[in-house]
Amino acid sequence: MDIAGSAALVTGAASGLGAATAAALAARGATVYGLDLDKAVVAAGPQPDGVTLLSADVTEEGPVREALARIEADGAELRLAVNCAGIAPSARVLGRKGPHDLDLFRAVLNVNLLGTFNVMRLASEAIARQEPDEHGQRGLVVNTASIAAFEGQVGQIAYAASKAGVAGMTVTAARDLAQYGIRVVTIAPGIVDTPMMAGFSEEIRAGLGASVTFPQRLARPEEYARLVTMVAEHDYLNGETIRMDGALRMAAR
Repeated sequence: MDIAGSAALVTGAASGLGAATAAALAARGATVYGLDLDKAVVAAGPQPDGVTLLSADVTEEGPVREALARIEADGAELRLAVNCAGIAPSARVLGRKGPHDLDLFRAVLNVNLLGTFNVMRLASEAIARQEPDEHGQRGLVVNTASIAAFEGQVGQIAYAASKAGVAGMTVTAARDLAQYGIRVVTIAPGIVDTPMMAGFSEEIRAGLGASVTFPQRLARPEEYARLVTMVAEHDYLNGETIRMDGALRMAAR
């Protein structure tokens, strides 16, 4: 698919993977609409040319529909949706203070899994209204899982479950949307140097980087963004979960 001249919807776009992806797509000629929570949008400040941030909670239908209506009203052709919004609190099934908080588990699934599904289903409806290219393709949805979906560490039970759900939707979503010419691909990053890592000391960050097989460093958000553009331009990638992890296989802790 041609990135230039298309519109793209990116969630979690105020920082981290989403911000890097929005910037990369805009640099390739896309008109990008980024979604994030209101406080994150306010804190993000000025955006690169071609990127517009909109306030929306991905777990709610109304705000996402409003964002899609804005894209349509602007006369932009939505052909790409990238789900980067997510949270990653830590808690064990049974800890010193008792069993895992049920509301916390529910919240993680609500944002990471239900939020991804919500945006995918609504964005797909908008993409399906576009004219197909000569190969019948109308667009692409890229979702974000994690290698925790396959090797969740101690304390990652909610996060691992949510990301396993995202990975598990991939083939079924690709099959459901094939008749509309929409591809679905999931990226499962390893340890990425995002604002989620900002609370760790340099020593811990260096240790995490050294645990990667090669290259022995944390992944960069720009590398995730580059993979999104590669997937968009590779029309035969569909129904696949791609690990971007430097061959890292997570230990128990």
